[in-house]
Amino acid sequence: MAMDDKSIRCADEEFARLLEVVRELRLRCPWDREQTLEDSARHLIEEAYESAGAIEDSENAAIADELGDLLVQVLFAANIAEQAGRFDVAAMIAAAREKLVRRHPHVYGSDQASSADEVIRNWERIKRDERRRAGAASALDGVARAMPALMRAQKLGERARGAGMDWDNISAVIAKVGEELDEIRAAIAAGDRDAAAEEIGDAMLALANAPRFVGHEAEATLRRACDKFVRRFKEVERIAAADGLEPARLGSDELEQLWQRAKRNLAASKA
Repeated sequence: MAMDDKSIRCADEEFARLLEVVRELRLRCPWDREQTLEDSARHLIEEAYESAGAIEDSENAAIADELGDLLVQVLFAANIAEQAGRFDVAAMIAAAREKLVRRHPHVYGSDQASSADEVIRNWERIKRDERRRAGAASALDGVARAMPALMRAQKLGERARGAGMDWDNISAVIAKVGEELDEIRAAIAAGDRDAAAEEIGDAMLALANAPRFVGHEAEATLRRACDKFVRRFKEVERIAAADGLEPARLGSDELEQLWQRAKRNLAASKA
């Protein structure tokens, strides 16, 4: 639903009031006064994940609540930076608006884009140009080290692809993972734990890029796998309790049997 002029004015007013409260708390609240920009980074990440969780659960009230909390943290961090003389909030907002306009030339300029794929290609081209003008020496410059490692691995792969370096297809990715697994086995056989860990990292990096070859995001793919593991584990616990068993006292074969029963039960419940 598009916002009318009245709604836009109301949102502008509420945004200004929120910023005023954030600034006042920074001056008058003992806890707020002690916070640093580095402290705010943790709160931003926490609120971003809570917002993502609310969106996944698709509960409107929770989504609005968590996005509001995230907005507060954005303004709080920006206000701390403003107080330190790094930049001012108005300039930050203006720069964000200008960037959006600049990266949508098909809306605000003369470029044409009739599909989402074209928009993405233009977006990435514009971003590459921006990075070059900012002095980036590598296609991988600007991929934040603070990203969760799985997301960073996929982002690095996407950037490398944009620079012309990537696997040809999903089969090539899986083959690379197989090579890394062989190297892990060799390191383990040699008793070199550090080398084994390094090779495990290489395998994880390659595998993290596999989902994008089948149209999926690495982070979302692993989250779904974690959710599935949780469901199956809880079903194992339920079966064990019903049968009077203690999983911690069972052997690997017995645990595998429980696991397979749990999988069958969950599959049957979906049928």
